[in-house]
Amino acid sequence: MKKLLLLHGALGSAANFTNLKALLADSFQIHTLNFESHGGREVVDTLSIPGFAEEVLAYLNENDIDKISIFGYSMGGYVALYLAKQHPERVGKVFTLATKFDWTPDGASKEARMLNPITINEKVPKYAAALEALHGNNWKELMRRTAVMMLGLGNDPALKDVDLEQIHIPVLLSVGDRDAMVSIAETVNVYRLLPQAQLLVLPNTIHPFEKANMDEVARQISIFINPAN
Repeated sequence: MKKLLLLHGALGSAANFTNLKALLADSFQIHTLNFESHGGREVVDTLSIPGFAEEVLAYLNENDIDKISIFGYSMGGYVALYLAKQHPERVGKVFTLATKFDWTPDGASKEARMLNPITINEKVPKYAAALEALHGNNWKELMRRTAVMMLGLGNDPALKDVDLEQIHIPVLLSVGDRDAMVSIAETVNVYRLLPQAQLLVLPNTIHPFEKANMDEVARQISIFINPAN
């Protein structure tokens, strides 16, 4: 049975994949992890894509996994491609969903302004409660650190065009047709840079992972990662 690693997005956790794991359990040996500062872990001072990728590499080493395919949602897809660039021998295929690639100073500033825990606590209490359920009392500090990380990506993206052009593993880039955070255009731009890329636009799909059609996501993962089945 093929191994598959599921990587969550910023402000998410491995718990986001409960339903997807159940749908894929008969086809794959599923692995998940919580990135540092997520899922109730102690919040560290600095969050970064290279740091998250090193955590994935450490997980693979600790679990004696030489090579694995990865499904990455949002930031998780960015981490997966960064790892594929740095350690191509450890990554089989990468399937990304709703991964933002177009990091600019203005765009990052706009995204970071939305990550204000005080405002969210006051105006979107249900979202605040969901974040607390995922991360405990650390969610506010995690949000602040995530905003700082985004600003850093805006000034110096971890994956530049030249990096993407050097990723030679099979990659499926997917994006929802109604995603307000990740555009189809930026996904197409990356699709054109990657030497072995495929492109998938999911209909009636917005950005939050829990709003995606899990049956369809699981079906597409199986088709791409494990086509023999």
